[in-house]
Amino acid sequence: MKKFRIFSIKHSAFKVVYALLLLLTLTDFARTDELPPKEIILGNSAAYRGASRDLGIELYRGSMAYFTMINAEGGINTKPIRILANDDGYNPLPAVKNTIKLIEEHRLNLLFGYVGTPTVTRVLPLLKKFEQEHIYLFFPFTGAEPQRQYPYDQYVFNLRASYREETAGLVNLFVGLGLKKIAVFYQIDAYGRSGWDGVRNALKKHGLKIHSEATYRRGTKYPDSLNAQVQIIKDSGADAIISVGAYQACAGFVRDAREAGFTGPIANVSFVGSEKMLALLAEAEVKTGQDYTYNLVNSQVVPSYEDMSIPAVRQYRSWMKKANPKGPEEFMDVDYQSPEFSFVSFEGFLNARFMVEILQRLEGVKRDKIGRAIETMGKIDIGLLEPVEFAPGKHQALNTVYFTTVKDGRFVPIRDDSWLRR
Repeated sequence: MKKFRIFSIKHSAFKVVYALLLLLTLTDFARTDELPPKEIILGNSAAYRGASRDLGIELYRGSMAYFTMINAEGGINTKPIRILANDDGYNPLPAVKNTIKLIEEHRLNLLFGYVGTPTVTRVLPLLKKFEQEHIYLFFPFTGAEPQRQYPYDQYVFNLRASYREETAGLVNLFVGLGLKKIAVFYQIDAYGRSGWDGVRNALKKHGLKIHSEATYRRGTKYPDSLNAQVQIIKDSGADAIISVGAYQACAGFVRDAREAGFTGPIANVSFVGSEKMLALLAEAEVKTGQDYTYNLVNSQVVPSYEDMSIPAVRQYRSWMKKANPKGPEEFMDVDYQSPEFSFVSFEGFLNARFMVEILQRLEGVKRDKIGRAIETMGKIDIGLLEPVEFAPGKHQALNTVYFTTVKDGRFVPIRDDSWLRR
């Protein structure tokens, strides 16, 4: 029982996870020491249904665009790559159950493309629990800190920059423009608090504090009213707002803030799902004739998918068209409409390209050597303007944060302060 002292069981959610972990047994997995002989299966749990389904679907589509083309060329030494997708609806308990199933029943040790802080943070203890099975999670769609810190960092390989880096960049951007009364609107869970903490730490370096704050519950949908949250922040006299949430709630917040007369900048971190948020606001603008998207800033952790000077962008756009990837068939509704390109699917594409490079180098590597092998692979070209690499104690490949704003109905890079409407 000493192994489980790292858990807090004060809260009911943790009690559930704790109970599930106690039910796990030290099963003899009878696995081979190397990668599967006939195909390479990547275990996955993500939001494919519910209010945040677009994030899981688009990340999956971007990855499948790359894997589909690689499989058409013969895969990894004739082995096709397959994502074994499971829906968790962006909720922790299903994510835990899905992961246990992937490990125990499907006997997988390569997990890939998980979506969200609330889910990933609850899965991390499983990676430690099964450390003798050498389970690794690759490229989760979250910038939270737990998988970047001891004791879980050794089991997770991240591509994207962290929320601390994103929020610090947004704070620096606003303070540099003389906007020092910065409020935070955030999802009241591990994801939102991670972003909230990032804003707080960044402001502290400027001798400032969070000016005001308001929260919303995970699963809030776009039609829901967020007027109460808007009023709290607006009445505080905030200059700017940094939002840490998902596209439906954040779009609803922007809508209600503009309708309430708040004209200052509103920023979102990369997880929001920029294109889906923009689509909701554009639809509202058609109905009301009001401008909702001025002074809107989104930080991104991948370059613009319209920057054709970047080799990975050219390949992404070409392969998305050729592969025409769909979401997981068993979870797709007929009403779902995918954007042609998006920051989320581009991130999924880069995840897959990096994963393929790693898998090619892992051929013949025994399970207990995988972590060390990845840490010592050196620099790898995934089509960006600089190579990426991991190292012992360094399980995050990218650190750059990009800033975008809306112009002519799309998110474009911010290059100066001409975007700001005062």
